[in-house]
Amino acid sequence: MSNAKKKTKAMMLGLGLDSDGHKRITKGDNFTLIGGTQDTHEQMTEKAIKINEKLKSRGKRLEEVSREEFNDIAQEVGLKKNS
Repeated sequence: MSNAKKKTKAMMLGLGLDSDGHKRITKGDNFTLIGGTQDTHEQMTEKAIKINEKLKSRGKRLEEVSREEFNDIAQEVGLKKNS
């Protein structure tokens, strides 16, 4: 398949920078989450799943939304934008 015909694929990457000594990796359809304490990792997983649910309810895939629409969805599920 030529480069022009390949579909674009988007992914979310979550990095938990706190640690309790355990190695945690969770992969989903369009996300990979790495690290964090148990609580942090569970929170990242919950947010990624909720983002996917919001995308599905809008009939869209991650690679189809604009940055602004993604930011709106992220805020809806409780993620805060750093200034």
